[in-house]
Amino acid sequence: MSRTVVALCLLLPTIAAAEVAAYPASKRIEHVDTYHGVRVADPYRWLENIGTTEVADWVTAQNKLSQPYLEAIPAREKIKQRLTELWNYERYDVPKKRGGRYFFLRNDGLQNQSVLYVTDSLVGEPRVLLDPNKFSGDATVALGEFVPSPDGKLLAYSLSDGGTDWRTWYVREVDSGKDRPDALSFMKFREVAWTKDSKYLYYSRYPQREDGKGDDSKQQSIYLHKLGDNQQADRSIFRVTDHPTRYPYPQVSDDGRYLIITLYDGSQKMGIYYQKLDANSQPQGPVVRLFDGFDADYEVVAAMDDVFYVLTTRGAPNSRLVAVPAQPDGAAKMRDVLAEKSTALLAASVVGKRAIGQYVRDAYSVVSVSDLQGKPLYDVPLPGYGQVSGFETDVDDAETFFLYSDFLTPASVSRLDVGTGKVEAFRTPKIAAQTSQYVTEQVFYKSKDGTRVPMFITHRRDLKKDGTAPLMLYGYGGFNISQQPGFSVPALVWLEMGGVYAVANLRGGSEYGEAWHEAGTRLQKQNVFDDFIAAAEWLIAGKYTSTPKLAIRGRSNGGLLVGAAMTQRPDLFGAALPGVGVLDMLRYHTASANARQWSTDYGLSENADEFKAQYAYSPVHNVKAGQCYPPTLITTADRDDRVVPWHSYKFAAELQHAQGCKNPVLLRVETRAGHGAGKPVWMQIEDWADQWAFLTRTLGMQ
Repeated sequence: MSRTVVALCLLLPTIAAAEVAAYPASKRIEHVDTYHGVRVADPYRWLENIGTTEVADWVTAQNKLSQPYLEAIPAREKIKQRLTELWNYERYDVPKKRGGRYFFLRNDGLQNQSVLYVTDSLVGEPRVLLDPNKFSGDATVALGEFVPSPDGKLLAYSLSDGGTDWRTWYVREVDSGKDRPDALSFMKFREVAWTKDSKYLYYSRYPQREDGKGDDSKQQSIYLHKLGDNQQADRSIFRVTDHPTRYPYPQVSDDGRYLIITLYDGSQKMGIYYQKLDANSQPQGPVVRLFDGFDADYEVVAAMDDVFYVLTTRGAPNSRLVAVPAQPDGAAKMRDVLAEKSTALLAASVVGKRAIGQYVRDAYSVVSVSDLQGKPLYDVPLPGYGQVSGFETDVDDAETFFLYSDFLTPASVSRLDVGTGKVEAFRTPKIAAQTSQYVTEQVFYKSKDGTRVPMFITHRRDLKKDGTAPLMLYGYGGFNISQQPGFSVPALVWLEMGGVYAVANLRGGSEYGEAWHEAGTRLQKQNVFDDFIAAAEWLIAGKYTSTPKLAIRGRSNGGLLVGAAMTQRPDLFGAALPGVGVLDMLRYHTASANARQWSTDYGLSENADEFKAQYAYSPVHNVKAGQCYPPTLITTADRDDRVVPWHSYKFAAELQHAQGCKNPVLLRVETRAGHGAGKPVWMQIEDWADQWAFLTRTLGMQ
């Protein structure tokens, strides 16, 4: 089948971009804002009025242009067919063990939503506990998160409708499979926390508006829910009264003796408070401010025997795991469990009274295990240079599970015996493809300022470096998120189409710790775009590809990356795919209180120096009339309440108005979808078929 897709792409005639019909009318209004004495026009401010008939009609008109264009591309149907074939493989997630039971997600291949199973034994026959595919006809109601109770008898789970970040939580009996009457609304982002006796839930929620919906323009507060009660009877436990942008989230210690409150104030700015719980799981005594400087990242990964185990960047840009006594002056008495290393510690957990550290070395995973005094015990053997996640079982358990994947290996689940270090395969998927003909290499290149940046390149083993290969360059570069090797069906289909797939590990991520992250934030955000542009130039110089064959793609913060790169260097790229991007940097924080939390990476236009930096790269504000921009397919979703779709609307309108050549600028707006989480498989396949088909046409894959 792969040869069929390649052959189809090779036989495609070059189709002139002039075939794009006239763009929908996008009125320009006289609206000007003044920032620190600088007048900034915003002619498409009206597109921010999401929900109005005028904007809805404009979106409909854009889809009526983009959908027929994409569907008419000859390669699209074959690409969709191959995506469907490759997506059809059995997939598992890491099991959660509670009360002697194992809870895990499984997808038989083409199920739109993964199904939650439970079993009493790893060798026993699992049974379906919750199937979200039955919740809606179009499979757009998705399971958000699930948290089994400590005794394994109950399951708290959340649902998301149509891709929204808003969650409603329910409680299901594991034995009967029936839901209890409990329903908790007005929530986003974080899980609920069970008390040790499995009778109460602590949770963080937004206030309720007069129309009955949650109000995410205000701060969240922590509430306590007794099972069986109506949510209106829930008691407010904690709220922030001394700062306008700090959000509290609850956690109950592993022994059930403490309520731990993590206060989030943007990326890498956190505080940790705690309060004792009595024998009935009720708060008692004062709230103790354990870490209250909001000077670093703090995450309590375990708590037992009156000791908190905290992953932190305090005094350690590459992070360390510390043991902190549960005392008011505990921060002054903390000691290292996993001391800072030259490699960044991305995650840590305590299982079986041992500390498991997940490190990143040159953007791939390394895992080591130590005792709680910090003595190294062993390294966890991994199949290759890839990415791992998991290791999150109860602190007193003897086993834990983890996922491993790389660019050519689907995610497999393995079991680790924490005491012996023995690793056993638990679930290993098989795909309908031969990947041995491809290879991943890691290279290092220099950015504009001389910084050494890593990049992964996956391609056929017999690739001829003559500049003729179509290449997809992907990046993110933000929020302390590393871009490690990981398997993707669309990426494999791209390889089968004759493409090269490259992932650049840009500053702003966590590949080299907090210093790497900080180097790509606020006044230094331009470093991220420089790294990305330098990656493209390096690939062209090495003849992996050439400008007419080079596409760039990114989502969310990566959508900003693509928007900034293509407006700064429109001559460098053959096509651009910005998805659900943050594209108006002067107003991103006005969308919600959550969006304002991104200011630790982006800065705020209210601050003169940060405004100057933002205005210099903000994609919406750097589109120039008459400039020839590369063929561009902008994708978003009408229910995205994380990065609101008006970012993409305004960018599309600006590009279509300014485009100085015949290269197409299309906007594809998904309906009944959000930022991406919970998106049904059928919708993902349609989306990717459109994007890859667009590239077969615009990159002249003939």
